[in-house]
Amino acid sequence: MPITTRSRLVASTIAVALGAGTLAACGSSDDDTEASSGPVSLTYWTWAPGMDKVVDLWNKGPGKKEQIKVTVKKQASGDTLVTKILTAHKAGKAPDLVQAEYQALPTLVSNDALADISKETADAKSKFADGVWQQTTLGTDAVYAVPQDIGPMMFYYREDLFEKYGLEVPTTWDEFAETARKLKKKSPGTDLTTFSANDSGLFAGLAQQAGAQWWTTEGDQWKVAINDAATQKVAKFWGGLVKEGVIDNQPMYTPAWNKALNTGKQIAWVSAVWAPGTLNTAAPDTKGKWAMAPLPQWSEGENVTGSWGGSSTAVTTDSDHPAAAAKFAAWLNTDGTALQALAKESGIYPAATNAQTSGAFTNPPEYFANQADFYTKAAEIAKSTAPSAWGPNVNVAYTTFKDAFGKAAKNKSDFVAALNTMQDDTVADMKKQGFEVAQ
Repeated sequence: MPITTRSRLVASTIAVALGAGTLAACGSSDDDTEASSGPVSLTYWTWAPGMDKVVDLWNKGPGKKEQIKVTVKKQASGDTLVTKILTAHKAGKAPDLVQAEYQALPTLVSNDALADISKETADAKSKFADGVWQQTTLGTDAVYAVPQDIGPMMFYYREDLFEKYGLEVPTTWDEFAETARKLKKKSPGTDLTTFSANDSGLFAGLAQQAGAQWWTTEGDQWKVAINDAATQKVAKFWGGLVKEGVIDNQPMYTPAWNKALNTGKQIAWVSAVWAPGTLNTAAPDTKGKWAMAPLPQWSEGENVTGSWGGSSTAVTTDSDHPAAAAKFAAWLNTDGTALQALAKESGIYPAATNAQTSGAFTNPPEYFANQADFYTKAAEIAKSTAPSAWGPNVNVAYTTFKDAFGKAAKNKSDFVAALNTMQDDTVADMKKQGFEVAQ
């Protein structure tokens, strides 16, 4: 990309993501015959378990026919992998393909580490919900990855205990708050749920559902609005419930949290489609007693959810065979056989809509055997996923969230003040790195 400064590079890259212009392709190949010109060897960095077994299907089938062999190199996930990719790219030695979480894509694109594979993936777009596909295009005409798995958010609740306490499944957040209060009056030692400050992805998903746009651009400048009106609404809502004492304020994924779920001290959980696996480990004694419903809405009659988790398959600008790599990425995430193998071997919930109610997703998770329509309902919810707006330093925002909201939750203090800290730290970090930030 012909941009001379880091700040202008990032702004021009993502500005297009939000409708500010047209982004030139980065590292895309014009050679349509690349994959058939001779044997091609590709390297794929991924953290998904069992991916080597899935890739074997390619190597023995379509890949063998097209003389494209893919080798899996298992990696750590999250920020560790992003850092490793950027380090390798700086030396011109990034692998051909990488697994990348959606929120990491702007960082990788702004560093010119990902190729535009729009030409090779034109037929793939129809396989995904618009809100999901948007996460890999950053809202541009370019395509920087193919969606792999998603985490549409849902509401999980103890069906038996809701009946015992005479509770209705909330369809709005106001009803959710009233449900928490009603439960606390009927059973003072029981909580509807907890606000956990140890998973920023949950809060980000809730803000996304409310309409938050944390990172946008104005011309060549970034605009950071982590403390926008939508997110303040979310912060005030949860902070109010914590201060009122009608929900717990302890973190998730601890022995105490597991026990609360397993014994019925907490009877609901705002989570995502992957929750059954977590519940099976955290609350094994309650198998078959839970049910899933759509996330409560901010206004009655709305139908929108947030996203918590998910990743994609991207091609790097260092690849000598971007067209071949893009062909594999598309196969991996749209081919029926590949998708069922991903579900079986890697335990993912596919981003491709055609796979969400077939094969491995015909029957409900074993933990939810009592809810036969689990995946049918999940697929409908997934279609309502709100678009996201990620920026180049999500890691800083997330780290600050854990610190600021962790203190606020523990002390039952002002969540909006914690949100402002998150905003200020994120902006300060961007300016420190040389990004131009609109005031």
